[in-house]
Amino acid sequence: MDTIIDLSPSELKIEDIFIQLRNNAKNIKDTNAKERIQKLEKIEQYILKYREDIQKAVYNDFRKSPTEADTTEILSTLGLLRHAKRNLRKWMKPRKVGSPLNMLGTSSYILPEPKGVCLIIAPWNYPFYLAITPLVYAIAAGNTVMIKPSEISNHTATFIQTMMDDLFPSDEVKVVQGGVDVSTALLKLKFNHIFFTGSPQVGKIVMRAAVEHLTSVTLELGGKSPAVICEDADLKDTTDKMTWGKFINAGQTCIAPDYVLIPKSRKEEFIEQMSNTINEFYSPNGEVVSVSEDFCRIINHNHFNRLKSIIEDAADKGATIIMNGEMDENTKFIPPTIVTNVSNDMKIMQEEIFGPILPVMEYEQLEDAFNIIEEKEKPLALYIFGKNKKLIRKVLNNTTAGGTCINETILHINNPELPFGGVNNSGIGKSHGKFGFDGFSNQRAVLKNRIGMTTIKTIYPPYGNLAKKLTDLMIKYF
Repeated sequence: MDTIIDLSPSELKIEDIFIQLRNNAKNIKDTNAKERIQKLEKIEQYILKYREDIQKAVYNDFRKSPTEADTTEILSTLGLLRHAKRNLRKWMKPRKVGSPLNMLGTSSYILPEPKGVCLIIAPWNYPFYLAITPLVYAIAAGNTVMIKPSEISNHTATFIQTMMDDLFPSDEVKVVQGGVDVSTALLKLKFNHIFFTGSPQVGKIVMRAAVEHLTSVTLELGGKSPAVICEDADLKDTTDKMTWGKFINAGQTCIAPDYVLIPKSRKEEFIEQMSNTINEFYSPNGEVVSVSEDFCRIINHNHFNRLKSIIEDAADKGATIIMNGEMDENTKFIPPTIVTNVSNDMKIMQEEIFGPILPVMEYEQLEDAFNIIEEKEKPLALYIFGKNKKLIRKVLNNTTAGGTCINETILHINNPELPFGGVNNSGIGKSHGKFGFDGFSNQRAVLKNRIGMTTIKTIYPPYGNLAKKLTDLMIKYF
């Protein structure tokens, strides 16, 4: 057993939980598809039974409407879970692969097997969906799991803990709660896989800790996801989709459009249409957005003050702030905000915003937009709006992103047939659908001798003339 020394009482408790999970991992590994599907069904039925409790927990954390909680937390989770149930038997089957002629007499296949004890560190912005979805794939792959929900969204974290205690024995799935000290203690342990969702800064800390044990990681991070609007884009359709994708969850979404790049000739039209669409969505009767039941709040005062400082920094450096309402520190309300006359020396263009603030930058030529994107880290998502297929293809060919939507925002995350994840600074590894199952599985290579002798035996030592001739033949033709 790996011994960890100099542990605090809380760390000793966490290590004890880890040992229980590790000791049970062999039993869980041996479960078949039917048994794992039954576990997923238990999660599904629990979500349906306690749907209102999930809504209340999310509301208490964000003041998010029940409908938005349904679509972003519950429906999204159920969609991926049900897809996993339908496909798990196929995912678990060994996959036969071919063998070259010089390996005549053998057969080969790939056997998916569980990695073992897995750690899921979930974020606060979609606290239910981003904790339960990776759990679905960890269970589908046959692992034991420890979940660390975010302490910031504490109401949802408490619900998740109750849910897991109700559904699973403590040596199969266990929730641990706490702050940085708990995360630090967890990262000292020799997990077989870590699934982390959060910022690139913390992702680097997780990866450094994982290196100590050569633990594999899936890092779902973030970054500045651009929206490139082409000259021929339908601006009404574009602003409908941009307003929804940007301001859902008050912009606290890792794949939200982080800034807009638009032709100079269409900038003013875009801003006017975007402002109109914001009113249609959040103040349809002329009321201020702050009274809308459909616009949620910033998670806490620290993030409120961070976003406020970003806006103030932009204003101080010459940006124009178009704000639909007034900020309210007491209720942690920041209205949908458009920022124009933006420059790269502003904080708003130097860090991921993660709030309801949308910078708009103009360009003369598409190449100018490509240069702006290229100067930044590779984004988690990129959005393209336009009609001309050649222009759309040009944007795709001159940019890189974890995922992309054309004439749409954020919906790619809901298609379980697509891999979800970033590239370099925006993430490592992919999730969702079979990609999620594979992330929690070891793809074990298996070669079997079928007839007791393979062609390779003919070139065992001592090396003679026949071995030389066969080697020459294989080098020439195989």
